[in-house]
Amino acid sequence: MPTNPAAASRLALSHLAPAAIQSEIRSMSVACDAIGGINLAQGICDTPVPAPVREAAIQAIHDGHNIYTRLDGIGRLRQAIAAKQQRDYALDYDPEREILVASGATGGLHAAAMALLNPGDEVLVFEPFYGYHVSMLASMRVNPILVPLAEPDFALDPGALKAAITARTRAILLNTPANPSGKVFSRAELGMIADTVLEHDLFLITDEIYEYFVYDGARHIAPATLPGMKERTIVLSGFSKTFSVTGWRVGYATAGEKWIAAMAYFHDLTYICAPSALQHGAAAGLEQLPPSFYSQLAADHQSKRARIVSALSAAGLTPHTPAGAYYVLADATRLHGKTSAEKARRLLAATGVASVAGSAFFRPGRGENLLRFCFAKKDNDLDEACARLRKL
Repeated sequence: MPTNPAAASRLALSHLAPAAIQSEIRSMSVACDAIGGINLAQGICDTPVPAPVREAAIQAIHDGHNIYTRLDGIGRLRQAIAAKQQRDYALDYDPEREILVASGATGGLHAAAMALLNPGDEVLVFEPFYGYHVSMLASMRVNPILVPLAEPDFALDPGALKAAITARTRAILLNTPANPSGKVFSRAELGMIADTVLEHDLFLITDEIYEYFVYDGARHIAPATLPGMKERTIVLSGFSKTFSVTGWRVGYATAGEKWIAAMAYFHDLTYICAPSALQHGAAAGLEQLPPSFYSQLAADHQSKRARIVSALSAAGLTPHTPAGAYYVLADATRLHGKTSAEKARRLLAATGVASVAGSAFFRPGRGENLLRFCFAKKDNDLDEACARLRKL
């Protein structure tokens, strides 16, 4: 107890903690579980794990790969990631010095923020945004500066991008294909971002976790492939979505040696390493799955997209058809409720289908008539959810 009764106790939360609340995504998952509903809220991605990935992880456990790995991951996986980046994007990374196996893409972002950013720095984030990106930056005392994309198609506004730059700007954080909008940034838009990064001597941090979820014959463009960008781009991706292993927490970062070395240090402090045996599963997937696996992945999810878009249209929840990722933002104006959080809960009560309030992806006051639906579900669950929505 303080000797002076008027003195404040030193047993107190941090300055950040009082403002910290459970994410709306997590809240809706809990609410959905409570009623046994169908969870289209969280990007759980409960589709089957490819056999080579699953079997290699199990075998790795039997083979004794259950101890700490090198702080930047097992050599087999780092080599497989290097081969993948060369195969898909003609990007050369040294598996010994320029690749970090991380505890998910989120672990990679945490390590990048610790290694490259200082308290008070500003990072531009496009809106609508993925809440974990913004919250993680804020938890590092880094200021996320929101750059709104122009509705209805979420086009990049060059004026808004230019206006957001200040003397404190250190980086741009880019998610393409994007959660929650499904936006795939065009080559012209990426060129504008690259020009801004080069002009102002910034880092570009890219979250490309949905790189294989691109539809209608399009292909993901890796921003690091643009002229002058590889040296200043921190690429974040992983296997959670592609291999349907969101609970494994195995991702990676690729970047220049001096950036990766510092990132690996901070990743080690926080996570020690990504799960050892599961790294072998991810490596087997990269080594053994043919190119047709990735094209079929896109085709399967394009079919799922068509079903959820049709059901939402029939329900009067006009959808924004996504070009990539596996989420749909839908207009929830017709639902009762003052906020999108209220609308999401009313929809869950009426149909047993969970969505996420659009406000979770915008600054306060925006997104209140939007809901986000995830369609990376097993076919029978998705079809049942669509049938319930159609009855709305």
